[in-house]
Order: sequence, then structure tokens, then C-alpha cells
Amino acid sequence: MAAIIPCHYCSSMAISKLPRSHIPSGNINHVNAAWWGRQLSLRCSLKASQKAQLRNKLKVKLFSLKECAISVALAVGLLTGMPFVDWSPNAYAANPAMPDLSVLISGPPIKDPGALLRYALPIDNKAIREVQKPLEDITDSLKVTGVKALDSVERNLRQSSQALKQGKSLIISGLAESKKDHGVELLGKLETGMDELQQIVVDRNRDAVAPKQKELLSYVGSVEEDMVDGFPYEVPEEYQSMPLLKGRATVDMKVKVKDNPNTDEFMFRIVLDGYNAPVTAGNFLDLVQRHFYDGMEIQRADGFVVQTGDPEGPAEGFIDPSTEKTRTIPLEIMVNGEKSPFYGATLEELGLYKAQTRLPFNAFGTMAMARDEFENNSASSQVFWLLKESELTPSNANILDGRYAVFGYVTENEDYLADLKVGDVIESIQVVSGLDNLVNPSYKIAR
Repeated sequence: MAAIIPCHYCSSMAISKLPRSHIPSGNINHVNAAWWGRQLSLRCSLKASQKAQLRNKLKVKLFSLKECAISVALAVGLLTGMPFVDWSPNAYAANPAMPDLSVLISGPPIKDPGALLRYALPIDNKAIREVQKPLEDITDSLKVTGVKALDSVERNLRQSSQALKQGKSLIISGLAESKKDHGVELLGKLETGMDELQQIVVDRNRDAVAPKQKELLSYVGSVEEDMVDGFPYEVPEEYQSMPLLKGRATVDMKVKVKDNPNTDEFMFRIVLDGYNAPVTAGNFLDLVQRHFYDGMEIQRADGFVVQTGDPEGPAEGFIDPSTEKTRTIPLEIMVNGEKSPFYGATLEELGLYKAQTRLPFNAFGTMAMARDEFENNSASSQVFWLLKESELTPSNANILDGRYAVFGYVTENEDYLADLKVGDVIESIQVVSGLDNLVNPSYKIAR
């Protein structure tokens, strides 16, 4: 499976469609830096007309080949630590400064998938966020060993409870009118749960804290979802006829495993986020309803990602029976501060070096689409789950962000993804909730 480290306005590091050459295992170091060097490509994936359009829209200067080569060196330096370029203040003073590595940081180092999904909701209500943040921080408080952690938990709880009391009216006013009664009911459950957590702390019952925290955050997340009134933007016209997930959906994926002495199957719960990736999530959910993945094997499991979705036969994606052609979808990236996703281009190609993706590759079990190395809009059915941090994917400095379309997270049993092996079989993927958010479902069309 090829790995391409991009220059600006050039091809992406690819979690490619199967089959491709394999990413080498082990640490990125001076010994295998040559291998990575051979994977560096200056092939641009944007047509001249696309570049002009992006330049006019974003006022971004296109990089010359010389600057592109500098970016390649920057990429190699990122991977190896070797100083390939002299970044003196006088270098290329007439041109825009090349971005520091820090501006490639794609988001806050939040690794919990539930927290990432809560923060990704399209809401702007400071009051509920002030309730949420201290409850999220309990996770860090529990990293302290023993009962000493409970003192920090108590402070977190006090902050959250106070924020709820002071901001309750603002929270209620932020609820969608059609969901207000449900939201108020959830706030009552949240207040009761906070009292119960306070008693847990008083009883010094450390083991009971995390389950109660999860319950409270589920209430917070549900209140926040009740603040979303309809779908917040229009999908571009050229994609409006595709299956679209206008909201969220939850699916359960059952995998039959081989050669595991402890179990013969795993069940993974996955939340698909159509608010931030309606085309990508809609495409996947539509395939789920077609039972496309049922009976399909895990096709890659190398400690870096788990990947599947390559059907039998010569096709590398889903063949739409109505057209007898491979159905492909555009690269779709939502950026913090934007009202709708960018389509068809990576963030590097757009010149958005400081941008943070709304759905970052921070969590174990981040779900995204695989695609061809040099074609942004080639994703079809092949999906992958990121397993762990590496030199390429440290949280808060992730070079996959903005290059691949993330559209969900495994929220339950994600740790077991690491136990999957090539040849394990997806027995089924079934929708738990949110199917009514799927627009233009092609699975209902007679095949």
C-alpha cells in the first residue's frame, strides 16, 4: 500500500485502495528514510482550472516547483528528523514563508471518540460547553493513581455543576423548539446524575466514577444534539443526488475472528457523522443497507490501520447496478470555523495549513475512506480504521488530517480493533439508529 508524502498542491500520502505496496513496519529512521524518499511524488492532482478556482476563492498563491521541492524536504525532515533544508530568515524572502510544522497541527489532542463527536456538533452554545468541559476533564483526573484522583474529580464536578446552574436558561434557549421538551428532560437527568456522582466521590468509590461520567456525558451530548435544528447547510448541487446522511447514524459491526483463543467474534459500535461528512457517511450507510460489507474479509491489519471494502473481482469499489460503473465520492473535509465541508481537494492543496479538521484522526478507531494515491475523488467502498499513534499520526500533529475523509468513530470496543487479522470476516453491519437521516438512499432502488 503506497505512502506518498505530499508537496503543496501535490498528491497525498495515501491510505490507498487495495492492493498497493505495503507501508514498512517499524520506526521511521535514517535507515528506511530512503524508502520514504522514493515515495515522494511531485505529481499534482489538481487541474489548472481547479487551481485557478482555488486561488480566486482563497487568495492563495500557487507554489512553484522549487517551493514544492522544499515542501518535500520538509516532509522527509518530519519523518526522519534530518535537517534537509536551511530555514534561515533570508531564504526565499520574496515569497510567502513556508509553514512551520506547528501549523500543520490539526486539532486538540482529544483522543476519546465520544468527546470528539460532541465537540464536532454544529452548535454554538458556550453555556453547554462550559458544562461539558469539566466533565470531559474527569478522564485526565482519573489518570492519578489511587483515591487522590477523587479530589480532582470533585473539583471537575463542582465546576460543571456551577456552570449548569448559572447557564441553564441559556442552554434551554439554545434548544431547537421541536426538541425543547426532550432537552429539558435530559437536563433534569443530568442534574440528578451530578448529585449521584457527588455521592460517589464522598463514598471514595473510585471505580464508580468513570461509568457515571460516561452517563453524564451522554446526557450532555444528547442535549447538544437537541440544539441542532435541521441540517445546517446545503450540500453542493453536484452531490445532492447522492446518498446523503443529514445528521448522525449508529451502526453495529459484528466480526467473526479466527485464531483467537478468547473469543470467536467482536461487536463494534460505530457513530457515523453526517453533519460533517454527509456525502461520505451517506455513501457508507447506503452500502451498509445493501449488505455490501456482509461476509467481506478484513483485508489489511498491520498495526497501523484495519482496512476492508475491496470487493471480489477486478473492481476496487462498489459497482452501482443502475449505471454498471464504480460509484465514487469526492474527498470531503470539514474544517473548524467553516459552515460546510471542502470538496475535492486536500487542505494542503487549498493552502489551509493552519486549519483544524472537525473530525481529526486523534482517536483509536477513527474511520475514514481509502482512495487512490493521485485522485482525491476516487473513494468508493474501501474504508479503514486508524489503530494507534505513530511517527506519522501523533495526536495533535497528524499528517493524515485534511488528506482523508473521516466520517465516524468506533465508540464501543474500539480497543479490540487491534486484535483483528487479515481473513477475519465481517458477519454483518446493522443500523441501530439514524437511518431516517439518510437522504436519496439508492439501496431502495430495484437492482
